[in-house]
Amino acid sequence: MAASLETETEYMSLALREARTALEHGDVPVGALVVKDGVVIASRHNERELTGDPTAHAEVLALRDAAAAVGGWRLDGCTLVVTLEPCVMCAGAALAARVDRIVYGAADLSAGAVFSLYNVCDDPRLNHRLEVTAGVQAGECAELLTGFFADKR
Repeated sequence: MAASLETETEYMSLALREARTALEHGDVPVGALVVKDGVVIASRHNERELTGDPTAHAEVLALRDAAAAVGGWRLDGCTLVVTLEPCVMCAGAALAARVDRIVYGAADLSAGAVFSLYNVCDDPRLNHRLEVTAGVQAGECAELLTGFFADKR
């Protein structure tokens, strides 16, 4: 069952706070959290620059922490909330974890795999599909990323 827009906005605000933490170590400011039964069970941000790990996207790290929190890889009943539309790797990880739903903020026109470039989460050829809610606090999520990349140039 989908959360109310007010609740989704509250969760996205937490994800944005997490995304800002990535700035402390020069990572792209993306934040993600996993929610189960109305409780945040994992919250992470990008750590690729910090760790040198190409898979250290906020979503993957949050999914790993959530699996540890529930004691298994199946994240049925969970929602992944992320400030930027997930890439192919992250959308695939959410599918593999059997997440019920993804809520994201800003669209990613260059790498988005939930809607912008691909529609991985609703591909009928796959054995799992998940609900998607796009555009929650999209402006604020996009501004954070735009500011980061403007500073890099």
